[in-house]
Amino acid sequence: MLVGAGGTALASETRGPDGPTGHPVVATTGWANDRHVWSSMVDDLAANHAVTTWDLRGHGDSETPAPGEYTRAHALGDLTAVLDHAGRPAVLMGHSLGGYLSLAHAVNHPDEVAGLVLVATGPGFRKAEAREQWNASVRASMEKLDLPAGADELSMHTDAHVIDHLADIEVPVLVLLGEHDARFAASASLFERDLNVRETVVVPDTGHMVHVKAPTECAAAVRRFLAGL
Repeated sequence: MLVGAGGTALASETRGPDGPTGHPVVATTGWANDRHVWSSMVDDLAANHAVTTWDLRGHGDSETPAPGEYTRAHALGDLTAVLDHAGRPAVLMGHSLGGYLSLAHAVNHPDEVAGLVLVATGPGFRKAEAREQWNASVRASMEKLDLPAGADELSMHTDAHVIDHLADIEVPVLVLLGEHDARFAASASLFERDLNVRETVVVPDTGHMVHVKAPTECAAAVRRFLAGL
């Protein structure tokens, strides 16, 4: 277990060969997922890359803190703790919320990030109305999910910090998207405009969980990306 923000215990796992393997890869899940969603991709990538997966607080095998301890600051503090373990600079690979957290870390700590792999990810919202629509959908989803009280705050948007600073991120970026993931298709176009996107891969016949449904295709794209860093 790692110790995250506020002393919260975080479950993590690192796989890969012994010795130097280039930049470490840190994979952060989406909301309401656990680190095992990366298993098939890691089976592939860990043959010659060090990959660390971890569970968000209140998810998987990580500790469940009290309500009020699931803020964005808590989540980013947890990601920092994972990087303390995995090493820096790292390639941050994130799905959905995990991609957003990876972007936020790249904005706040550019020297700690060697590259970004954004899997079905968005940069947040500039307009308060759009943020509230998103937050309402998170609250509605929370009623159907087996998550601890307060965990919905992890997925809430309260500002436009990341989207307003996208152009400040200079590291290479890989974008992975499912063909049927309409909600995040517009984000991919925004990334191509504002980020240093090396490749955008749209995987046919997949949706938001593209890394689970098409791990071979996604891992191949990540391998190409890592080889070019």
